[in-house]
Amino acid sequence: MKRAAIYARFSTELQSDRSIEDQVALCREFAKRSNFQVVGLYDDRARSGASMLGRTGLMDLLSDAREHAFDVVVVEALDRISRDQEDLAGIFKRLSFGGIEIVAVHDGKADIVQVGIRGLVGALYLSDLAHKVRRGMAGVVRDGRHAGGRAYGYRPVPGKPGEMEIVEEEAAIVRRIFEERAAGDVARTIAARLNDERVAPPRGQFWRGGTISGNHKRANGILNNEVYRGQLVWNRVRMVKAPDTGKRVSRENPESEWQRVEAPHLRIVSDELWQAAHGKMRYTATPHKRKTKRLLTGLLRCGCCGAGMSMKDIHRGTIRIMCSQAKEAGACTNRRAYDLLDIESRVVRNLREQLGSREAIELYVRAYNDEIVRGTSEAAAARARAEVLLNDAQRALDRTVEGLVRGRISEEEADRLLPDLRKERDRLKAEVAALDEPPKLVTLHPAAVDAYLAKVDRLAAALAGDPGSMIEHVEAVRALVETVVVEPAPTGVTPDLTITGFLARLCGNWAFPQCTLRGGSSGSGGGTRTPDTRIMIPLL
Repeated sequence: MKRAAIYARFSTELQSDRSIEDQVALCREFAKRSNFQVVGLYDDRARSGASMLGRTGLMDLLSDAREHAFDVVVVEALDRISRDQEDLAGIFKRLSFGGIEIVAVHDGKADIVQVGIRGLVGALYLSDLAHKVRRGMAGVVRDGRHAGGRAYGYRPVPGKPGEMEIVEEEAAIVRRIFEERAAGDVARTIAARLNDERVAPPRGQFWRGGTISGNHKRANGILNNEVYRGQLVWNRVRMVKAPDTGKRVSRENPESEWQRVEAPHLRIVSDELWQAAHGKMRYTATPHKRKTKRLLTGLLRCGCCGAGMSMKDIHRGTIRIMCSQAKEAGACTNRRAYDLLDIESRVVRNLREQLGSREAIELYVRAYNDEIVRGTSEAAAARARAEVLLNDAQRALDRTVEGLVRGRISEEEADRLLPDLRKERDRLKAEVAALDEPPKLVTLHPAAVDAYLAKVDRLAAALAGDPGSMIEHVEAVRALVETVVVEPAPTGVTPDLTITGFLARLCGNWAFPQCTLRGGSSGSGGGTRTPDTRIMIPLL
């Protein structure tokens, strides 16, 4: 008797959970007719078949397939597994490699021809569905209704899909934003003023300059949203799904494909006010080029509010950074500008001084492993005991099933023994799953350490020469550092820095565990150990 796993899926929240139950019932009946023993049920509710991302049921099925937990996967149809040609073929390839068949109730055992055809049909279905949805949205806009998305200042009309009405309290804020911009105030000043007055933003906790000014080319942000002047503009962008991440990414459409419809009932600002506000805005077209990534781009954090830090200006040839929350929203008290090159130099110098020798690395790894062993020995022993009991229960279940197949026990005996054995096996499996995996101890590979030390030496040499040449070694630093927190400090006082990071990402995995370096400008203080087993080293 072959062991079977049943997989079921439905696509959207508009469908009923009954769809899963109906699919499972159909597959169970098919398995019974085919003399399969159902040993597992997997499902994904309200998950599209266009991607494998976010489908935990499918991921669990593939994980158990690698453990040979079943011999057959039973589905209502192949499009339940995937409507993507690449994904369906990949799943079929991996299951076939493990000796596991895919059997569809309506189509029988899947083979390479059927997988190819069904994958093509599924992809065509998704493409056709996308065209029909866009056609429907275009019709909604032609009728003067909104095609989707929430705009600040409006709310949907109950019982009338696509229709919106003005929320006067929010509309007053919109008019105020246009009036203040027309008077010459910049978006950041307006945002800070709204935050000071505790005006609720469209989303999130604070108003930001970008919320107000947006991007002129993409026509987002309050000042660029033409619905406020009584015009619905649709099809500025199209959404495509990134194949590697499953995330939807917007792509701009040419202006010839935009669809404009007059909607005077949605007007909040007059044409005169719109023109006055936009007359104060300056748009400069710059050629698209990839920004040069600095050593700590995206890694700097404000020690006051935790927000990121970004460039403020260039003062006397020096790049200065400040808290983005303070700059964009005026919502942080840490408003000082800090010398970026000074921070970069201190980070590199201390990485070399504190972690720039083989002895220092070996000391860290030894201390880390000792802490791991002390903190997890009891949990590891408990997991080992549970795994032994689980293996015993699985063997007892397998022996009983084998005895039934070989005729050593009767069906009546099997019916009496198997339910309890399965119940005990499943209980122990859940117990093991609830226990944490024991952490792996770190081992040092000489070549990995040599490569790491060579990177640190090159960084130090660059620092001693032209500081700008450190940019050539950006990835070396980013392999070591996760975040750098700049603690608030008065003008003229060197700020304390807290570095949280990784020693190196080498040998195809984390060669070293996560660690924390902490300290300030004084260079005082010694190493201390925190409850989460991180080791603290002073930053000079």
